[in-house]
Amino acid sequence: MSPTTRIRRLPDNSGINGLNSTKQIFKVDRREIHFLRFTLESYDGMALVSTIDPHSALIEVSMAPGCETLVLELIDALRKDEGLRISSPH
Repeated sequence: MSPTTRIRRLPDNSGINGLNSTKQIFKVDRREIHFLRFTLESYDGMALVSTIDPHSALIEVSMAPGCETLVLELIDALRKDEGLRISSPH
């Protein structure tokens, strides 16, 4: 690396996993966790899906700042059009 080359590091609170992301917990059918993760994460940088409890099928969706409405609309469309069984855990 030359002396003039600089590496730009993003602060830890940026992006989907950062402090600015919106996180929401959902309950889904266990068999649909992979489908939901694959579908949401295929939109690069928009959302990440983490499994909180695989037995009770609780997941956490982390949404990038500014993408919350789009992610929730996508989840709603998957519910209506694909029959995805997803709800809030309460």
